[in-house]
Amino acid sequence: METVADKDETEDSAPTDKLKRSASDGDFSTPEAMKLPKYLNVPASYDQKQIFKPERGVRPLPELARKILLASAPAAPVTGGAETGRDKLVEILCHVDKMYVRIRKEVFKSRDAYKYLKLGTCPVNQENEHYYYLLYSFVTGCGFKKESHADYLSISNVLRFRQTTPVLREMPFEIPLQCRFPRFFHSYKVGFHPKLRGGTVFRALKPKRIFSLILVDASGNNVTGTKIYSLGQSMYFEASVLYHTASSRNKRLYINKCFMTPSSNPDSNPKYTVVDNHGCMIDSKVMLQSKFLIGSSKMVQRVTVGAVLFKDPTSMISSQEQYLHCEIFMGSPTPTRNSKACNYDPVTGSWKELYGYDTVCACCESTCSSPQQRASRKIISSHSWMVDLTSEDEHVKSEPKMKSRDAGMFNLDDPDTEK
Repeated sequence: METVADKDETEDSAPTDKLKRSASDGDFSTPEAMKLPKYLNVPASYDQKQIFKPERGVRPLPELARKILLASAPAAPVTGGAETGRDKLVEILCHVDKMYVRIRKEVFKSRDAYKYLKLGTCPVNQENEHYYYLLYSFVTGCGFKKESHADYLSISNVLRFRQTTPVLREMPFEIPLQCRFPRFFHSYKVGFHPKLRGGTVFRALKPKRIFSLILVDASGNNVTGTKIYSLGQSMYFEASVLYHTASSRNKRLYINKCFMTPSSNPDSNPKYTVVDNHGCMIDSKVMLQSKFLIGSSKMVQRVTVGAVLFKDPTSMISSQEQYLHCEIFMGSPTPTRNSKACNYDPVTGSWKELYGYDTVCACCESTCSSPQQRASRKIISSHSWMVDLTSEDEHVKSEPKMKSRDAGMFNLDDPDTEK
C-alpha cells in the first residue's frame, strides 16, 4: 500500500481580461471564466521557470508555457491505496513529519495480536474498539527509509505481523507502506484574501550588554593580548557597569556566581566554580589567593583567584586556554543574603563581607536560598588567558613559606648549632 498527497481537484474561477469582439453586433463581451484546479503537482520536467523570464521585444508564447497556464500539463503520477466502495482493512495517513497507520481488529482472530504487530520495529501504541493504531514520527527510529526522487520524496516502512509463539495461530504478513511528498506544484488559485485579526503582540526586547568582565593586573590596569600564568599564580579580574543610567544611581554591583572553563562556551564541561551561593567566594576556603577585592567604587567589583589547570585523562597537558564566566547584577548598596561579596577568613574560620556586613555571610556554609524566584541573569564571559606549566624554570626558584597562628611553636634555629 502506498499513499501520496492527493492532488486537489477543487475548481476555482479564474477570470480573464481578454475581450472578444462580437462578429454580429460589434459589442465587446467577456468570455466565460475558465475552470481551473487550485493546484496541480507536476513532474520535474515541467519545472521550467526560465520560459517565464522577462525578455526584450515580443515573441510567441512557448507551447509549454501555454500548457502550464491552461493547466494542461500532465500531473505527476500517484499511486492510490485500496479501492473505494469497500471498507479498508489497512489505512495510512501521511503528515509532513509522521506516519499514521491503522488496521482493523477483524483481521485477526487472537486477542493478543497487537503484541506481534509492528511498524518497522515499533509496536502498536494506541487502540480502540475497532482498530489498532501505530502513530510514529519519522525520526523515532522505527526503521523508516527515506528515498529522494526527481518528482517526489518518499518515506517508507513495512507493517509486519509475525507471531513468536511456539504454535502458529495466524498467517504472518508484511505490507509495504509508503508516503510520497511531491516536489513541484503549479498553483492556479486566483488570489488570497487576508483576514486581519486584532490583538496585542508581545515581543521580548533584547537588552544591551551593560556589564563587562575583563582581565586586569594587580594595579587594576587592563591586560591586553593573551596573558600567560603559571600554575597557582594570582589572576585579577574586574567586573563593572558599561552604561550608567539614572536607575543605576545608589546601586552596587554584585557577582552571584563565577566559574572557569577551558572553553568559551559557559555551558561546557568541565568547569571549576570559584564563586557560588549568591556571592560566596567558595574557592577562598581552598586557595589563599582567591578573594573579593574592593574596587574604585561599589559599581566595580574586583576578584582575584589562583590559576588552575584542568586535568585531561588522555594526555599530559603543559598549557591550557581558559575563560571566566560570571553572573553579574546590580542591587541595593546594602548587602543581603542573596546579594553579597563574602570571603573566607582562615584565621577566624568565619566568612566576612567585603564592606563589613558579616551577618549576611552566615549562610555561606549552607544554602543562601532566595525567598523569591529571580529572573534569569545573563552570564558574562571574560577574554581568554593561558595557564602554562612550562613557563616556570625546571628548578623553581622560590623560598619555602610557612604560616602559623602561633609562631612561638617553631624554633628556626639549627639544632646542630645549639651549645
